[in-house]
Amino acid sequence: MKHITALLLSAAFFMTACNNNESSGTEKKETTETADKKAAPVLDSATKAANMMAFGTPGNIHKMMASWDGNWTATIKFWVKPELPPDSIITNSVNKMINNGLIQYSTHDGNWAGMPFNGVSQTGYDNHREIFWSTWYDNFGSGLVYMEGTWDDATKTISMKGKTTDPESKMQLDLRETLKVVDENTQFMEQFITHDGKEIKAMEITFRRKK
Repeated sequence: MKHITALLLSAAFFMTACNNNESSGTEKKETTETADKKAAPVLDSATKAANMMAFGTPGNIHKMMASWDGNWTATIKFWVKPELPPDSIITNSVNKMINNGLIQYSTHDGNWAGMPFNGVSQTGYDNHREIFWSTWYDNFGSGLVYMEGTWDDATKTISMKGKTTDPESKMQLDLRETLKVVDENTQFMEQFITHDGKEIKAMEITFRRKK
């Protein structure tokens, strides 16, 4: 990476030298303004320290996530093809907050078509960017799903977008997911995949807390 950066800087310097006679004061001003926009803000040490503390301190969103800790039953419906009836699977899901209460680590275990199924998801909330993020991987694939999204307090819903690998075509497909908190013991998730420019419903999950 250092070599690439040096090469780009050398090329930029060379182009500037070649066009030096044609450069105007306006162009120099625009270049300076562009550089200023990309520059990191100048902060005092106290502000930097406060930002660092805020970045790693669990907030109200994390406390809400912590209330989801425990054992859940997940009833999953998924569509292999839109024109076919959905297949289904039931898993046992266990949620546990980790990393000082900043991330919820979840395991999902079940069976599908006579084969054991297990998956792992992690969900966090970035205090500075004010977004949710999530990862998913399971024993049916070698890829990682990553999504980001926002919380709507009015509907109690997390809406996220990301990418997933199509195991058949090897292509990266757009993925959209919503998770609605129905009540303290029930959650409902829907997942949609865009294929050939058309968004289709791929999955829905009803989570019920075990008592």
